[in-house]
Amino acid sequence: MLGEDEDWLFEVAEEMDTEDGQLWVVGVGADGVMAFTDDGIENLKELIATHKDTPSIIEKRRQALAAIMKPKTEESNEI
Repeated sequence: MLGEDEDWLFEVAEEMDTEDGQLWVVGVGADGVMAFTDDGIENLKELIATHKDTPSIIEKRRQALAAIMKPKTEESNEI
């Protein structure tokens, strides 16, 4: 879509909310597909441009998510 790598585009589009024109179409069962309103496509194009200007955005997001998801280790006994 839009001449971009599908996995990269998915990561960019995950930043969007319903208010931005991104939504999920869900069928029977657990499967769903990301979809966009007309305004959502325009917002996605703007996000693509932003990410191309600053490619480190996705890596910083990945690092933040990894830090959140990191399993907690034993608590330190330090006072």
